[in-house]
Amino acid sequence: MPPPPIAAAATALPAAHLARVVAASGNGGANPPRTAPRRGRRGKPGFSRRSAIKKSFHQEQVVFSTPVPADPTVAVIGGGASGLSCASALAARGVRSVVFDTGMHGLGGRMATRFVDGGEQLVFDHAAQFFTASDERFQSMVDEWLDRGLVREWSGLVGELEAGGRFRAIPSLTPRYIGVNGMRPLADAMLPETDMIKVLRPCWISKLEPFNGLWRLFENEKPHGEYDAIVIAHNGKCANRLLSTSGLPLLTKQMKRLELSSVWALLAAFEAPLPVPCIDSRGAFEGAFVRDVDSLSWMGNNTRKLFPMQTGTPECWTFFSTAAYGKRNKVPQENIPKVTAEKVKEDMLGGVEHALGLSKGSLQQPIYTRVQLCVEITGVQLCR
Repeated sequence: MPPPPIAAAATALPAAHLARVVAASGNGGANPPRTAPRRGRRGKPGFSRRSAIKKSFHQEQVVFSTPVPADPTVAVIGGGASGLSCASALAARGVRSVVFDTGMHGLGGRMATRFVDGGEQLVFDHAAQFFTASDERFQSMVDEWLDRGLVREWSGLVGELEAGGRFRAIPSLTPRYIGVNGMRPLADAMLPETDMIKVLRPCWISKLEPFNGLWRLFENEKPHGEYDAIVIAHNGKCANRLLSTSGLPLLTKQMKRLELSSVWALLAAFEAPLPVPCIDSRGAFEGAFVRDVDSLSWMGNNTRKLFPMQTGTPECWTFFSTAAYGKRNKVPQENIPKVTAEKVKEDMLGGVEHALGLSKGSLQQPIYTRVQLCVEITGVQLCR
């Protein structure tokens, strides 16, 4: 998945290639790169992807003159699937790394599972709903997870749901896999038992800058060490923010081509099963890509998916909006206004009614809800 010294989320690079990229784009001088003089701001200051990119373009390109040491230390910013894969691959090559992750409850990024205790435990996969394996190396890891009982093949009915309740099953050419107890435990399983990898969380790296041939990291001006190489395994917005102080305008130009969009995720638990369409003897669907509903693109029954033999308990569903709806209702991801959260919840529940062909207002009220704004990069959802 990933590339450069500072890479916007990807799988592991061979250590040698990582070192070459850093050597070619870093700064070996004793002083940080010079930047263009600051211009006055209009209105309140705040971060935007456009302003970060613009700021980056005014910087001089950093060039390291010192060679990368034989035993480099790498900082991996982001503890999702890409960051953990990268750290694991580096460790296998004898390269030490430190993984910085913002997760309050655990590692995983989009491999996120939310557990809610409210009399009965509610369980939601609120980002990645399932995964497939098309790469032989990844398939070998999945086979190991199967042997350890961490994952299983998802045999539930998955398909397309058109507005009005018309469902069509979609056969999968490759197996769909899910975490037996949700996606989050897979994050811990990705890290090998080794002292070559150190994990720091929760930690939100806010600034990256070159100094004396190394990269310095900061969390709100608090220093977090110096490293020979950096991998940004994070979403595009955070990558742009870090690049704005890096002195790497050439890399920023690559990031500018990355298409980002916003998607809302709604977690909802219902006391009784939803009236979803049944297909012959196969029963009700467990996951559906929704068509022709503006506020809804996916709906997945976590309870049926994770606990198929369980009965008499609330149903936990994960719903995703369309990117178009997310764009029209975009707000700061870190601070969602209550009025917006309530509007999004009502719109998406209305979308569920429309998708299932129910009359307006007839959907049962959920006993639990939570909305989150996600960043989508080329079709992959990254929730926080």
